[in-house]
Amino acid sequence: MSTLKVIGAGYGRTGTKSLKTALEKLGYGKCYHMEELLSTPEHVKYWKAAMEGKPVNWEELFGQYGYQSAVDFPTSLYYKELAAYYPEAKVILSIRDAEKWYKSVYQTIYTFEPETKVKLKMLLKMPFSATARNFFQVIMMNKKSIWKKHFEGKFEDKEYVIQRFHQHIEEVKQAIPADRLLIFEAKEGWEPLCDFLGKEIPNEPYPYSNKKEDFKTYARNIIKDVI
Repeated sequence: MSTLKVIGAGYGRTGTKSLKTALEKLGYGKCYHMEELLSTPEHVKYWKAAMEGKPVNWEELFGQYGYQSAVDFPTSLYYKELAAYYPEAKVILSIRDAEKWYKSVYQTIYTFEPETKVKLKMLLKMPFSATARNFFQVIMMNKKSIWKKHFEGKFEDKEYVIQRFHQHIEEVKQAIPADRLLIFEAKEGWEPLCDFLGKEIPNEPYPYSNKKEDFKTYARNIIKDVI
């Protein structure tokens, strides 16, 4: 049986944190999200291999930790590879209004920097702590794989990035058969998600989490816990 049953092809800040919560409520075990990488930075070796086009032991990454679904960056950068590796898994492309998405990303994950004292603490720990060294590698890898490689170092160019956002949607639609793909907006709620996955609709509102206003507090807490 495949480890991953659901693969997220949507960019970060397209409702992926809410989707993670929703998939877990629907019984898909633990869902991999960028926060998993930040809180378990030793995973960086798998994602660095993927970024460099090297073979990745996906089963070792997801299987040993019990993940049945994966969304957000960096997963969405490698949805094709994951869809090929897990041919029975379904793919969810989370989307939102492109203008709002760009503004959200720019004000959160693109411009976020740890506080100076946190950076200093990490640098002081690096010679003695594998966790600190791995965390630093995660930060560097994200900059290289997301901002420099995927967005070609042009994230300041709003017109280009929004065009890339729409291009990504078309690429996913071309790469994944229609019967295996759900294009999903969080505002649609449980119904299309549950219909696609063959699950009963939970008797509770669709989750809505990781709002822009909460991001910095949430990110700082993860860094504080790790470092």
